[in-house]
Amino acid sequence: MKLSDEELERYARHIVLAEIGGPGQQKLKRARVLVIGAGGLGAPLLLYLAAAGVGTLGIVDDDTVALSNLQRQVIHDTDAIGTAKVDSAAAAIKRINPHVEVETYALRITPDNAPGLVCGFDIVADGSDNFATRYAAADACAAWRRPLVSAAVGRFDGSVTTLKPYEIGKDDRPNPSYRDLFPAPPPDGMLPTCAEAGILGALPGVIGSIMALEVIKLIAGVGEPLIGRLMLFDGMSMRVETIGYSAG
Repeated sequence: MKLSDEELERYARHIVLAEIGGPGQQKLKRARVLVIGAGGLGAPLLLYLAAAGVGTLGIVDDDTVALSNLQRQVIHDTDAIGTAKVDSAAAAIKRINPHVEVETYALRITPDNAPGLVCGFDIVADGSDNFATRYAAADACAAWRRPLVSAAVGRFDGSVTTLKPYEIGKDDRPNPSYRDLFPAPPPDGMLPTCAEAGILGALPGVIGSIMALEVIKLIAGVGEPLIGRLMLFDGMSMRVETIGYSAG
């Protein structure tokens, strides 16, 4: 895809990067990325992917904007309260970058609908807040051979990993899957919800931005994604730890 003069100026700081350049920016323009969740993690993720020039963004979320969301879900504003999050996010993306196409899906990911959604995109980024959605998305991505960037946050901590279980890793073994990392969900009630435990508003901004960085690296084919590695971020101590995990 040829970049227009306006796009060349818009993405100039990408294009001067030897690792991205014009070819990398064209890859971004061709890419189709599905973002699951337009909340705390999805908000910065969508904003940065739109600003980066990802050609098509799909947004999946079945919720509406509430006043209590605005402390961290920075893609929404006060005027959006009561509207569907997918519509609010789509409007914000269009304000940021009119070159980005947006596809909205006002629904919750399930094992039944996940394959039909995942297969239409190149990469999936999951910022959902429950294990049922995470497992459904991860299983569909593995089946359709789609890279998945998955993240979670709670209170002051966050984690990010990238999954390509359908490929062979550097050790000549299959890359691990989401079920290798989390073989089973925790018992109901073990993990408090965001409403119950609270969350520092800026934390999803940090983790969502790292998700965007992983997605951009995957599209452009640069750097070393977090495949087989789980990045753990402690916002209270500002410590980052990366631990490896492997296929079972």
